[in-house]
Amino acid sequence: MSSVEEFRTEVRTWLQANLRGEFADLVGRGGPGREHEVFAERLAWERHMAAHGWTCIGWPKEYGGRGASIGEQIAFHEEYALANAPARVNHIGEQLLGPTLIAYGTQRQKDRFLPPIVAVEELWCQGYSEPDAGSDLANVRTRASPSQDGWVVNGQKIWTSLAHESQWCFVVARTEPGSSRHSGLSYLLVPMDQPGVEVRPIVQLTGTSEFNEVFFDDARADAAHVVGEAGDGWRIAMATLGFERGVSTLGQQVGFTRELDALVEVARRNGALSDPLVQDRLVRAWTGLEVMRAHFQRGDVSPSVAKLYWATWHRDLGELAMEVRGAASLVAESAPYELDDWQRLFLFSRADTLYAGSDEIQRNIIAERELGLPREAKGTRT
Repeated sequence: MSSVEEFRTEVRTWLQANLRGEFADLVGRGGPGREHEVFAERLAWERHMAAHGWTCIGWPKEYGGRGASIGEQIAFHEEYALANAPARVNHIGEQLLGPTLIAYGTQRQKDRFLPPIVAVEELWCQGYSEPDAGSDLANVRTRASPSQDGWVVNGQKIWTSLAHESQWCFVVARTEPGSSRHSGLSYLLVPMDQPGVEVRPIVQLTGTSEFNEVFFDDARADAAHVVGEAGDGWRIAMATLGFERGVSTLGQQVGFTRELDALVEVARRNGALSDPLVQDRLVRAWTGLEVMRAHFQRGDVSPSVAKLYWATWHRDLGELAMEVRGAASLVAESAPYELDDWQRLFLFSRADTLYAGSDEIQRNIIAERELGLPREAKGTRT
């Protein structure tokens, strides 16, 4: 048996032994559009995982991880998804900020921030998007001015996932007056529990509020909490985005398979499967998922191609679910606005093609950076 298969067996055995008792009711809970579900209990579960060495497994051992290989990390995320284990609450710290600090942080920053991420004692959110700087991140207007002991931050961020549950936020802010676009930005680590930070939940189509607006009004960041050099924030921010689309996304394909299998069963039960057009769309969805899996397991698919592919596939699955269910898809389960899983999938998957870089931006990146096509002329967008 290979080391990866041995590791996979270890993961599967541990999950089977631990997703029971006090944690049994967490199976299948949480996830996109459902982050409000049993959050405290899922946090307790993840701390239980940490106590047994199952968080940050891909990090080097000197930073609290297991030093797991890419193959072992893939096995972990696949087994976690196959067990239908609860959605993780520490993803942003573990998968985004942690690897960024390991690569670019000072030793002091690593010592301060990495252990609480491993132990799931501090949760993080991502302060990138703004009302006028969503997909065009270089248009950031939030500013940070130097003070005697650090930085004073003023501005607004939007679509900030789980900001209402987080203790810290990594913020891209403009620190050089008069600068524009990619220059003059810095990557700051800002505590959320302080005067001058206000979080306002955004009510989504699903009726839930995992996204937020965050307002900074003379909020403070320590002088030692700039990652990289002041003014070098764009490079650090882009590195974080690269980590965002790492191996953990392979686990989501298991979830996609579960959703597609369940939808086929719905079509079989309600008779929609007898419609040749529905049959064709279900076959196309299955084929698309197999293509996705084959390409992603090669390991050489660019982050932009991967994001564009899975987001579009999942959005289309949500639309197909509505067609399979017919008129029943238009009626809420109960008042005032209780949705079933298929309605929630349809509504929330509309956001898949927007967050973490919209489809339009991904296509531009693929065209310009990977295919070498001429850059889009400024002022040509309509």
